[in-house]
Amino acid sequence: MSMPEPHRHGEATGRKAGVVIASTRAAAGIYEDLTGPVIIDWLTEHGFETYPAMVVPDGDAVGAALRALLTQAPAVIITSGGTGLSPTDATPEQTLPLLDREIPGIMEGIRGAGIAKTPMAMLSRGHAGAAGQTFIVNLPGSPKGVMDGLGVLDPIVGHLCDQLEGSHGH
Repeated sequence: MSMPEPHRHGEATGRKAGVVIASTRAAAGIYEDLTGPVIIDWLTEHGFETYPAMVVPDGDAVGAALRALLTQAPAVIITSGGTGLSPTDATPEQTLPLLDREIPGIMEGIRGAGIAKTPMAMLSRGHAGAAGQTFIVNLPGSPKGVMDGLGVLDPIVGHLCDQLEGSHGH
């Protein structure tokens, strides 16, 4: 799976980012993905060069997309969808084997932000962690859940990337 060149809209950080949307129905064209553009906009506002969002069916295709993005060594990969309890939701299972280190506090923060608005956020099974120097996080598939997650990441994403790159300034 070859990757197109990334594009940038915000102030450049020199960092690249990828987005994987796990949705069988959106991948089949049954409905339009609404979360990918939100995530891409957020990333570009934070100075990341972004690859086009990869909209893939739930399941093994998520893992294949993540592995393809990892070959490009982006600083960040954000997934959306596939974190619930439906029989096809498998984003956490596709993500976890790729992580060298989990960062549980991030998911605690994301779930906490969601739970403050809806108890359904307790059903999210997403992971956050590092695969080498790449930060990967699983956000829910709903636009509101994505916004909650991005709100949690907003104040920490720069420092998180600095640390993964080996900069330990405090």
